[in-house]
Amino acid sequence: MNFMSVSADAESNFTIGAEQNGEGRARNALLDRVMAPNWRKKSSNALRRGYMPSRGLALVARNEFGSLIGTIRLWDVASENGKHGLLLGPLAVDDASKSSGVGSALMKAAISKATELGHGAILLVGDAAYYERFGFSAGLTQQLSMPGPYEQDRFLGLELKKDALAGAAGVLVPTGRKLIANQHKNKLVG
Repeated sequence: MNFMSVSADAESNFTIGAEQNGEGRARNALLDRVMAPNWRKKSSNALRRGYMPSRGLALVARNEFGSLIGTIRLWDVASENGKHGLLLGPLAVDDASKSSGVGSALMKAAISKATELGHGAILLVGDAAYYERFGFSAGLTQQLSMPGPYEQDRFLGLELKKDALAGAAGVLVPTGRKLIANQHKNKLVG
């Protein structure tokens, strides 16, 4: 994905583009600042640990100085009965850039890119009031579960293709590309 310039208003210029190799540490530092270190202990992270994001679906936002101010990744997962989809998260925006449209721009870019790449569905655990504006619904995940504790009403789905989640049931499992040992330290860490 090429970088695209976004300007929500005259004071907030940023770009959205692909996360580059070697940016994992900066991304994780952003997540630690915004979400506290506990983000690593969430059930969603159990599906990400040891795996790489889905190809083409690790995106970042940068301010006009090139500093990383936002991040979003999507991960390949499947239900126990073999329905494939993507797990979104975490979505994070630097506190100084909140309410400037960065999170919304990252969401729209991620959904657009996932659709372009032919994926059928996106799942996430998050605030329904925020994610409903992008089409996410708890109704699509009623027969699915996460590996570990989570709040069912925060487990949301979005179908990019009609009936992509129809019949999906059981606990989600990771299905993506596994990290290689040195990638974990130097590249797309997460």
